[in-house]
Amino acid sequence: MRIERAVTYDVRFPTSLSGAGSDAMNPDPDYSAAYVVLETDDPGGLAGHGLTFTIGRGTEVCVAAIEALVPHVVGAPVDELLADLGGLWKRLVTDSQLRWLGPEKGVIHLATAAIVNAVWDLYAKRERKPLWKLLSDLPPERLVDCVDFRYIKDALTREEALALLRRSAATKAEREQRLLAEGFPAYTTSAGWIGYPEATLPALAREAVDAGFSHLKLKVGGDPEADLRRARLVRGAIGPGIRLSLDANQVWNVGDAVAAIERLAEVDPYWIEEPTSPDDIVGHKHIKDAVAPIKVATGEHVQNRVVFKQLLQLGAIDICQLDCCRLGGVNEVIAVVLLAAKFGVPVCPHAGGVGLCEYAQHISMFDYVSVSGTMDDRVCEFVDHLHEHFVDPVRVVGGRYAAPAAPGYSIEIRPETLSEFAFPDGPGWWTQEEVPA
Repeated sequence: MRIERAVTYDVRFPTSLSGAGSDAMNPDPDYSAAYVVLETDDPGGLAGHGLTFTIGRGTEVCVAAIEALVPHVVGAPVDELLADLGGLWKRLVTDSQLRWLGPEKGVIHLATAAIVNAVWDLYAKRERKPLWKLLSDLPPERLVDCVDFRYIKDALTREEALALLRRSAATKAEREQRLLAEGFPAYTTSAGWIGYPEATLPALAREAVDAGFSHLKLKVGGDPEADLRRARLVRGAIGPGIRLSLDANQVWNVGDAVAAIERLAEVDPYWIEEPTSPDDIVGHKHIKDAVAPIKVATGEHVQNRVVFKQLLQLGAIDICQLDCCRLGGVNEVIAVVLLAAKFGVPVCPHAGGVGLCEYAQHISMFDYVSVSGTMDDRVCEFVDHLHEHFVDPVRVVGGRYAAPAAPGYSIEIRPETLSEFAFPDGPGWWTQEEVPA
């Protein structure tokens, strides 16, 4: 079996019309995806699907980057690709000309994630397992073979990674049974977008609690008085027994972040997310030290394992919020999960975008079954938007992700959606009262 061709799509949803997804830095996002299908010559139509998440303009740039990288996989025998997934990742990130556009960051890295995730989706489908189960069943040696230890050996060696995977291997079956029976804890952001009117926040928050969520997140970073007013409304609606986290989406300078968080401390936030630039490691450390015991979380814009390594080495974050397609796909995600385990920092993946919940659930479940061995202080983000467009959408019941059972990475978009929301000519763009620019 060979990969016969790669088909790309620019898919955009006009979420800016409702305010869904809005935050202090991105007030009018149109949730979008640069999407790729790796088609094989398999008579049964076996294919791998992958995407990288975007929020509107520029998605076409990501699609072009995917198309620049697909020669590394088109024509390749599937068995050879899957036998050396670590080698595939290195070929993609060390392309001698495209590397100049990164390296290992930016649009090229987003494109790498889409392709790498599509290959893993193909792998899981071929093995007839959901991705979390495929990863959990792989021998430790096979998993660490997928990790590029270049640049992170000073923080995590291959031998340490193997030890982390082996330390609780004997009890994996017990955790898998618990996962299947109970699901994995989720928190919701859907009640707290910054573009939602204040008057709607209490009812949305109560609805989330009634649905079983014990952890909610509210977007902040706008007008300081409005931030505090909105936070008080949500806290008043949910009471003291529910965790409330805050997310500033990088809008503050370091000193401003400390002042803002001190002001918001009265609502007892569990964590403050992205309080400043994701590249400012020292700034995160300063904020973390200043606002403790409020936790500091970041990761959705952390571009690679090297930046995560430094955040963890310096003790600059309390929560690791890796993103499954900001990092370079499953291979680099495994590296960061192992780094976080080495430093004892909980992994709570970012999932606030189209397809990201479908991706992130698998990583949280793999981390629980095979790496951390615990659900304590670990939650996976959930937003209740756009799941109907996926063949195997997430299922959240009573505030917990139900473990996916269908083979693959849960990222396959329905064909009718690919047609309706194709940009710029899909009819989904022209049936709205207002068409986004």
